[in-house]
Amino acid sequence: MKYMQKTIIYISALVFCSGTIFAQKAERKNVREGNKLYQNEKYTEAEIAYRKSLDVNPRSVEGTYDLGNSLYKQKKYDEAAEQYQLIAGQGEKMVETPEGKDRLAQLYHNVGNIFMQKKDYGKSVESYKQSLRLNPKDDETRYNLALAQKLLQDQQNEDQSQDQQNQDKQENKDQKDDQQQQQQQKQDDNKQNKTQEQPQQNEQMSKDNAQQMLDAFLQDEKDTQEKVKKAQMQQQQRRKTDKEW
Repeated sequence: MKYMQKTIIYISALVFCSGTIFAQKAERKNVREGNKLYQNEKYTEAEIAYRKSLDVNPRSVEGTYDLGNSLYKQKKYDEAAEQYQLIAGQGEKMVETPEGKDRLAQLYHNVGNIFMQKKDYGKSVESYKQSLRLNPKDDETRYNLALAQKLLQDQQNEDQSQDQQNQDKQENKDQKDDQQQQQQQKQDDNKQNKTQEQPQQNEQMSKDNAQQMLDAFLQDEKDTQEKVKKAQMQQQQRRKTDKEW
């Protein structure tokens, strides 16, 4: 009975090892195929081969790294960055070997280039610095770092200039609004003053008209009285004449 159990365990282990070996062979086969296509600049076909290697072993550092590079060459920057991020998460383990350290340095170099494409120069600078920490002798990364720092400074200066222009525009707008408000207030005050003066003028005109009417009435009254006096005098004159006769 014990012999049968040992035999079963041995067979299971053998099958597992055989499956693992087969998977490793399939993974390496797809990676090699992908590398050949990559060297011939057939990046789309290389991407397919690398994805096949990851179907066999999703944790393959080499397959993930190579897939990221093939995506990068196709300018699929967001997808490439996702693959590089997976590799960066295993950075502590990769730096234990010269090959892994060099691969990680190249990864940060490519990430810096991706951020340069997006004009995110701040993150680009940090990525290039990470790459140079791992490979200080990489002149290309050093050049890209200097360029990214220059572009970042220009971008910051441009942003400051734009902010100042926006501030000046806002101040000019506020000043213009204040002037318009003052002008409107002045117009409103003038209208109000005219409205207040109108009743006074009307009142003055009414008083003048009343005085004229009164003067006319008094004049008429005076004329009437004079006519009456004149008539009375004529009547008296007639009476005297009549007596004399």
